[in-house]
Amino acid sequence: MQATATLTSDLAKGALAGAASTWVLDRVDWMMVDYEDPKAWRRTRDVRPNHKDPAHNLVDKAAEAVGSEPIPQPNPAGIAVHYALGIGPAAFYATVRDHIPGGPLGRGILLGLGMTLIEDETLNPAMGLAAKPQRYPWQAHARSVVAHLVYGLATEAILSVLDYPRGRGRRRSHSEQEAGGRVSRDPRRT
Repeated sequence: MQATATLTSDLAKGALAGAASTWVLDRVDWMMVDYEDPKAWRRTRDVRPNHKDPAHNLVDKAAEAVGSEPIPQPNPAGIAVHYALGIGPAAFYATVRDHIPGGPLGRGILLGLGMTLIEDETLNPAMGLAAKPQRYPWQAHARSVVAHLVYGLATEAILSVLDYPRGRGRRRSHSEQEAGGRVSRDPRRT
């Protein structure tokens, strides 16, 4: 029962962290677009299938499967799918992060790099949701790496804050370890 409660709690915390981190990722990505060479941004948009981001292309594929018309971008369904693509991996990550070496900083970096490599560079092109990686300008790849690193670090930071009350993620003193994590308020027992 305890394991199920912990799993459920970790999934919920991960979903919350994923939603917040996706919001942060978007802010960072759009800030970089604002400072990017306009020609590079135009090339990025031009090589995208249907000139849409992967989430909106995924919604288009689902609409096509049920006989509906493609959606415009932006669209609430596309934005919801974009957030789901950030929430799902963060929820999973929350359940396994205690088994990943590297401490909070290293784990956050691994999550961000993993999202870039797995999602942007592999799955999206393989599913036809994005063009092949070599078709994009280098700026698009750099933005992806930076934005996903921010996502990974934000996810780990939020999870660390959410875990703090139960003592996970912080170093316990020797007396806490002996007491099984319970802190004695009796100064003679420390």
